Amino acid sequence: LMSLVTISLYIILIILAISALGVNTTSLAALLAAGGVAIGAALSGTVQNFTGGLMLMIFKPFKAGDFINVQGYSGTVSEVTIVNTKIITIDNREITIPNGTLSNSNIDNYSAKPLRRVDWQIGVEYGSDADGFIALVKEILSRDSRILDAGTPGAADPFIALSQLNDHNILFTIRVWVKKDDYWGVYFDNLKAMYTELPQKGFSFAYPHMDVTISDERKDSE
Repeated sequence: LMSLVTISLYIILIILAISALGVNTTSLAALLAAGGVAIGAALSGTVQNFTGGLMLMIFKPFKAGDFINVQGYSGTVSEVTIVNTKIITIDNREITIPNGTLSNSNIDNYSAKPLRRVDWQIGVEYGSDADGFIALVKEILSRDSRILDAGTPGAADPFIALSQLNDHNILFTIRVWVKKDDYWGVYFDNLKAMYTELPQKGFSFAYPHMDVTISDERKDSE
């Protein structure tokens, strides 16, 4: 807004100064209009970015400090100007995205809501005890105080269910609610705990494989 007001005031100042010198501003206005059309055509991309910046400032799909995913980039918004937006990626790169492109893109804002849901999908071998698996995972999750329950507005109790019967495994879906700042800590810590403790209790992780049976045709014919 400051840059927009500054440019506008400079233009008004120039027109007033020329008018004070006795120059006919009517012909000047016509000249500026004609020049504006030519400049507008040459700077159509810049005008689009300027308009996109206004749309972002009006509707505010994100703000500085939010973690977003857009145009294939994920990072924290560091600055929003009238023509572009800068984000800092998790590996500390600065990405500058034109606002014209940004305003027409799908924006995934991870910081918009105070809570987020963490999802895991764990596959184990056929023959595993489904109820035993669910009980063990509940025990693992119960030790993490960062995981919320239905007592928190907007959250729900941890959800664990057998969701798919695949060719090579049975798949369990696990979902919990956490504060947005705890998302990755909860995800990685509990994934490690499940990887460590499930095999100790007899739950083997499944992987794609093929069973091959070799038959001796000569022996079979005898």
